[in-house]
This record gives sequence, C-alpha cells and structure tokens, in this order.
Amino acid sequence: MTIRDAQEIIDIVPTIQENSPEIILDTYIIKRGIRRSTKLVGVTPTYFTLTNFNLAEGKMFTPEQILLGSPVCIIGKAVQTKFFPTEDPIGKTIKCGSQWLEVVGVLEERYISEKSMENLGIRNFNMDVYTPIQSILIRYENRDLVTGSMLTGGSGFSRGRMIVIGGGGEDDEEDKKAVNYHQIDRLTVQVEETEHLETTAEIISRMLRRRHYDVVDYEITIPEMLLKQQQRTKNIFNIVLGAIAGISLVVGGIGIMNIMLASVLERIKEIGLRLAVGAKKIDIVQQFLLEAVMISISGGIIGVILGVIMALIIANIADIPTIVTSFSIIVSFGVAATVGLIFGITPARRAAEQDPITSLRYE
Repeated sequence: MTIRDAQEIIDIVPTIQENSPEIILDTYIIKRGIRRSTKLVGVTPTYFTLTNFNLAEGKMFTPEQILLGSPVCIIGKAVQTKFFPTEDPIGKTIKCGSQWLEVVGVLEERYISEKSMENLGIRNFNMDVYTPIQSILIRYENRDLVTGSMLTGGSGFSRGRMIVIGGGGEDDEEDKKAVNYHQIDRLTVQVEETEHLETTAEIISRMLRRRHYDVVDYEITIPEMLLKQQQRTKNIFNIVLGAIAGISLVVGGIGIMNIMLASVLERIKEIGLRLAVGAKKIDIVQQFLLEAVMISISGGIIGVILGVIMALIIANIADIPTIVTSFSIIVSFGVAATVGLIFGITPARRAAEQDPITSLRYE
C-alpha cells in the first residue's frame, strides 16, 4: 500500500469523503534520562478529524511542515505528563527513536480503561507521538522503493525497511522483525453514508488488486460491531419516534372528534332545516367529513411549516444533518386527511341520524 494508492482511491471512488494514511513505528522516547516505549505515528491532519482527536494545546501541522517532512510532532497527554510534568511542552524537543522532534501540539486526554485496552486490544493513544507522514519517510524509514529481495524475504534489504514487532530495537530482537514492503501501514477511509460501506470496500479491493497486479497483500476491515450497534440504535430511535407519532395522531384525532361532536350539538337546528328541505343523510355525512378533513389538513400545514423550521434550526445549531423531502410532505398531508376521515365518521353519522322535527324544536 502506497500514498499514491491512497490518493487514487479518494480521487476515483465518489462515495469516499476522507481518507487518512498512517505509518506506525514501534520506538521509544528519551528525555533527561527517562526512556519510555511509544508508537510513532506518521499521519496527515485528516487523521485527527476522522478519529475525533482534538488539540488541548499548541497548533496543527502547517502545510510547509507536512511538505518538507519537518522534525515536528504532536504528543499525547500521557507523554506530556511523563516528560513535561512542570513545564509547557510547546516549542520543546524530545528524542523519539534516533531523531529529535519539536513539540508543536498536545492532544486532549483520551479516557480508556485498562480493562478496555486489555479486552479490546486498544492501545493507549495518550502515549502516542504523531508526526507528519513525510517526516517518517524522510527521517525514519525510506519506503519509497521496493526491491525484489524485500518481496522474497532475502537479505539484501536495509534495516530501515522493516517493522519491529513489539518494539525495542535491540540487536537480539532481529529475528522478530518482519519484512514490510508497504509504504503505509494502514489507510482509514470515511464514506459519506453508512449504506455505502460494503460497496465502497468492494470497489477499493478491486482497485488495489488491479494496481498490485492481482497480489492480495492487503486486508480490508469494516467495523461490523459498530455498524450493528448503529443499526440497533437507529431501529430503537425509529420505534420511539413512531410511538410518539402514533400517540400524537390518536390524541389529535380524538380532539378533532370532540370538536366535531360539539359542532353537531351547536348546529342541530341547521341540520334539521337541511333535512326538512330535502337534504339526504349522505349529504350531511359528506358535509361534516369535509369539515373534519379540512381541520386535519390545516393542522398538517401548520405541522409541516413548524417541522421544516425546526429541521433548519437543528441543522444549524446542533450540526445534525436533516432531510425534508417532497415525498415526506405529501405523506404528512395524506396522514392528516386520513386522521380527519377516521375520527370524523362518528360525528358525521350522529349528525345524519338527527330527526328533522326534533332538531327544529331543539333549543
């Protein structure tokens, strides 16, 4: 996997929103006689966006630092606590592996329990050191070229082209080193919609196979557990919203029915007069059903207007994307009219069943 692969993927696949190549090295930090193992991670600024890592102090890598591969780094909160307990780390230098790096930023602390790190295999990100990906390629491991001896596991490759399994870097660990002819170790891809995950993964797989001459030297992983949890949350959310909407419709329908029943009582003389001059029962039913439907549609219009306004407010204030389609508006009016018909039937029938003579005598 190369940086060019990563660029081709985001240029060609339309469903990808962002991607973040990573190079991960097992190394150590040394400062004032204190040595601690760490992960040196070569990244781009997109990495911090995709992982929701925010800066607590300092600033992000500048475009010039990224382009030139400058010796700069952003450290985790635990690195600051361990090596800069009483001083501001911004502008100071630490020795990471064989290179001195200037600290330009400190990340906010990530709260991960030891049990979670042990059970889920999550590393302590607070002890990581982040540097521009070009800095890794220029100052630590030059992975720009791939030789035949690297691919076959021969002895002609340099030490800089290998990944240390478990870290350390001592000579007695040489047998534990594995050949890595990839320029980047991992590529994180963010798609625009969750529904596009599997399709996008299939497209990326085909692209890499074609670019790597049918050599499957990569592995694509989709966080299925997160997807399933997201789907369960979405289903629960839909059920709750459906229940609230159903209760609201029933309450609204009962309100319409009560209004129409009151209207029938107030207009008994009118109903009796219409029946006396020749109106049929179906005419009375249609009149009151039409009134009930008009009340429901009026409420639907007000509800749609308020819904659109609330959607815009939520999208602007809470930064939650909302979608209002013409189909949903049409469905809203259809549901409103249906509620009016259903709950208007009883008042309409009661009005049609009035005796004309009794109605005319009603006070």
